[in-house]
Amino acid sequence: MRVLFLHSNFPAQYRHVALALAQNPNNQVVFGTKNRDVNLPGVYKVIFEPSRNPHPTTHHYVRPLESAVLHGQAAFKLAEQLKIKGFVPDVICGHSGWGPTLYIKDAFPDTPLICYFEWFYHALGSDADFDPTDPLNVDDIARIRTKNAPILIDLYTCDRGLSPTNWQRAQFPSEFHQKISVLHDGVDTDYFKPQPGAKLVLPNLDLSGVDEIVTYVARGMEPYRGFPQFIETLAYVQERRPNCHVVIVGSERVCYGKSLPNNLTYKDLMLKKVPLDLSRVHFTGSLPYGQYLQVIQASSVHVYLTRPFVLSWSMIEAMATGCLVLGSDTAPVTEVIEDGKNGLLVDFFSPRKIADRIDEVFNHPTRMTEIRANARKTALERYSLANLLPQHLQLIKDIAS
Repeated sequence: MRVLFLHSNFPAQYRHVALALAQNPNNQVVFGTKNRDVNLPGVYKVIFEPSRNPHPTTHHYVRPLESAVLHGQAAFKLAEQLKIKGFVPDVICGHSGWGPTLYIKDAFPDTPLICYFEWFYHALGSDADFDPTDPLNVDDIARIRTKNAPILIDLYTCDRGLSPTNWQRAQFPSEFHQKISVLHDGVDTDYFKPQPGAKLVLPNLDLSGVDEIVTYVARGMEPYRGFPQFIETLAYVQERRPNCHVVIVGSERVCYGKSLPNNLTYKDLMLKKVPLDLSRVHFTGSLPYGQYLQVIQASSVHVYLTRPFVLSWSMIEAMATGCLVLGSDTAPVTEVIEDGKNGLLVDFFSPRKIADRIDEVFNHPTRMTEIRANARKTALERYSLANLLPQHLQLIKDIAS
């Protein structure tokens, strides 16, 4: 079987499935991407590059669409080069929204396309209008609607779609739901597993003598993932628990939502606003997987806050290690965590209540033991890569044939 993957940020959601397909010598796996830095054994990586950036005078509603078109054009040219070399895929798997899938069916009209549908944008009722202190204006509403243009083209064009959670699938227009299956990417629960008695020792951080460790993990430090609320929470935690340390994993950037003006970061903003004992707050930056695993294995309580938006892999990975996850009472967290059973839920906007629940974890360790075990059980039963990867492979095989 010949399989073509398309994702600007190789390998992203396709890491495990591309590797599994490449292990079969009867398969030929080609991955089109912009990422030159990473390689996977057996996967033939090919690079596409947009011919230019969106023009600065393009209307700002349309700029994401122009970017998608430029990416789609680059992927189409790549497809033409692959055809010249004799490669015609039996099936194409691509991430929708950024553009590489836009014209791929024009290049390979007889090849079925499976699109990964991660998010459909709404001005009202999900992430964009979630924070009452950050109201939308008419310009925002129109811009958000227009962002769906390339996704709508993919919804029409693709033969099958995938979304990782029911919440994310529910954001798409109901008339397309019959095309979209809910199938999570899966978490390697053999890798992300508990380590009883784990102590946290990283190259530049030794917390082996610390018994109370609060962890927070996100790609960026931003309002979408509750970073401001988390920093405000720490003021209460430090006042109440003088021996507690906090480990924050992530980059000092904004991955989702609005950036601050004048290159100000949310880390700078919040540390100026909230006085903390920084000797007990440790910013690690992004970490290699092995060190990140050590952080969550040693965690006493792992705080995961998010607007109603895309669910982070990190929350399921933390649950798989038996972490006590304190999550925001927002979709899609509530699709996974049942309060008091396999984790704890809390009001996203209440730092004091978040701190109260952190206290609850430390004050009732025996009660939390069962919750930790149930978190691991949930990851094994519903999100284990060992169970979900065969379903992904079977779907690709079925669609290809």
